[in-house]
Amino acid sequence: MTEGTIVRAMSGTYTVRTGAGTLVCKPRGKFRLDGVTPLVGDRVLLNGATVWELLPRLNVFARPPVANVELIALLASRAIPVTDPYVLDLMIANAEHKGCAIVVIVTKIDLEPADELYEVYTRAGFDVVCVSAVTGTGLAELRLAIDGKLTVFAGDSGVGKSSVLNALSELNLAVGSVSRKLGRGRHTTRHTELFELPALDSGKPTYVIDTAGFSKFQVDGLTPDEVADAFRELERFSGQCRFADCKHVHEPGCAVTDAVERGEIPRSRHASYSRMLEAAQFRQSHKYD
Repeated sequence: MTEGTIVRAMSGTYTVRTGAGTLVCKPRGKFRLDGVTPLVGDRVLLNGATVWELLPRLNVFARPPVANVELIALLASRAIPVTDPYVLDLMIANAEHKGCAIVVIVTKIDLEPADELYEVYTRAGFDVVCVSAVTGTGLAELRLAIDGKLTVFAGDSGVGKSSVLNALSELNLAVGSVSRKLGRGRHTTRHTELFELPALDSGKPTYVIDTAGFSKFQVDGLTPDEVADAFRELERFSGQCRFADCKHVHEPGCAVTDAVERGEIPRSRHASYSRMLEAAQFRQSHKYD
């Protein structure tokens, strides 16, 4: 048996990178019978040119279909297209739930510095890197942040994923234009693929996955408790609420909403939390409908 990593999946075939090179493989029939689908990022055992066994996964995402993600790099912009904070917070919540490390990348700072974005997510406790694929600002810092990890790059279409990846390396990914009428980008990433970058300080290979835009990134249906756990800045205050079962939305004596009023928790983050919590409560109350 040969061990390898799936780097591309298309039309029922899998490109697997091994220590001896790259093979195009087919999955064994047992996977289909068992309802198991190999994914990009999976570590596998090969029997010849057949994917024979999946090794234990760190995590798995349904859309995009990827496995073993260590870091999610979430790209956001205040230039065209302007990132919806709620959509960004959905992605962060899902990454937190999956146990992935997170870095928020503020792109196109040559067009719009987006100081507010930097402030909101830095205060929330996330690593934030401000970059420009045009001027090169922040790229060295970002390259160190992803060194030695398997990282998914995700963000709204047109926010600059492919441009940033091209600037970090020599991948030559297709770059699309942004529709000024609609304020959103045109998709250039049609499938999910893993690329290897040279190792730096860690000595470990660095893998990056370019994905389609946020509209293709499915967020799992989190429970109300999981939603609360996904907003790390709430934890500092939640134990100070008057009621032990406080939901941190409209309850009297809520330390979280008091912190929002004082500006210690950004209003946009609390608004995202409240909206996600409402959706989770609705799902929970209708799960047997």
